[in-house]
Amino acid sequence: MTGTSQAGLPAGHPLLTVQRGAGAVGVVGAIVCLVAWWTEPARALESWLVAWLYVTGIALGSLALLLIHHVTGGAWGVVIRRPLEAAARTIPLLALLFLPVALGAADLYPWAAPHAADHDALLRHKAAYLNVPFFCLRAAIYFAVWTALATLLGRWSVDQDANDPAASGRLHALARGGLVVAGLTMTFAAIDWGMSLEPHWFSTIYGVLFIVGAALSALSFTIVLLAALAGEEPFTTALQPVTIHDLGKLLLAFTMLWGYVNFSQFLIVWSGNISEETPFYLNRMHGGWNALALLLIVFHFALPFALLLSRSLKRNARALAAVATLMLLMQLVDLYWLIGPDLVAHGEGPVPLRVHWMDLAAVLGLGGVFVVLFSRQLRGAALLPLGEPALSELVGARAEGH
Repeated sequence: MTGTSQAGLPAGHPLLTVQRGAGAVGVVGAIVCLVAWWTEPARALESWLVAWLYVTGIALGSLALLLIHHVTGGAWGVVIRRPLEAAARTIPLLALLFLPVALGAADLYPWAAPHAADHDALLRHKAAYLNVPFFCLRAAIYFAVWTALATLLGRWSVDQDANDPAASGRLHALARGGLVVAGLTMTFAAIDWGMSLEPHWFSTIYGVLFIVGAALSALSFTIVLLAALAGEEPFTTALQPVTIHDLGKLLLAFTMLWGYVNFSQFLIVWSGNISEETPFYLNRMHGGWNALALLLIVFHFALPFALLLSRSLKRNARALAAVATLMLLMQLVDLYWLIGPDLVAHGEGPVPLRVHWMDLAAVLGLGGVFVVLFSRQLRGAALLPLGEPALSELVGARAEGH
């Protein structure tokens, strides 16, 4: 393989046009966010947190999928390994974009406000964990762990391309332990950044919700990218219908898993009928949040599930990308539904759904920045893992293979 496969993205590649467009959108969105921060800092922080969690979820989901691939193997991970590695390598820069959250914690999290625990026994009980210095220290640990994993996976993957005989073993060993470490750190991060917005509420499945959503976002993002590159080398040869089919089946599996964990939490909380737990759903059954819930049931689960049952759709890159695009949009809606009521209510009971223009500006700004960072990382290496033994089998397979 030559050209694109050896040197990343050459000048004139269609993805470079997307990168320039994303850069322009990111700059405009960032300027709008700065203006909003100057005029309404507390509201701007809320929009920033949602948008930041959304793009960070794509990066963390990419890291999780990468670890899963190195443990399980399979042709599905060969064609998406480089995009997953590129997305995971944006984590250090996303850590810098976490600074507004850390600096504005007192405006975002009820437990971080001055004297918040003075008249709240539960907050006093949780103060050893829910305090700003420890919150920032934990975030630094999370980012350090994720950065180390992403860096080593990328470096050893390049060593594998250079025919290092020990690289494959190192990747497999790192992935086995890395899955455990990544799962634990992502769970605690979800608790810190999302669940603690309502410190009186708790759920043991919240971290799983976050991880499954992140993996679903990352897989959807990667499928959309592959569809855009399907006509470019080396994907013209490597992207076989059987591989697209595998990615479609994986998207169906994560869609079902998303539905399962969400319904499980609802069933347990609602049937338990405990006063500390049911407010989570009571606050989301009124004021427009119930409409978002119905939207998620239909367009995040029912419709994608029905479409992904089709074998022919799962073997068509453009059709699968259309479903993945819907999933990306619904993941943003899901994240907003998950944390939005707690973000704006601050324990004051149900609040009506109010989508602010800052929400759109933050998503476009941070989304544009993420695409630029991702594209730059993707351009730095071969688009396929040339040292992966399964690659030669994949390229040599017939398009109508099983």
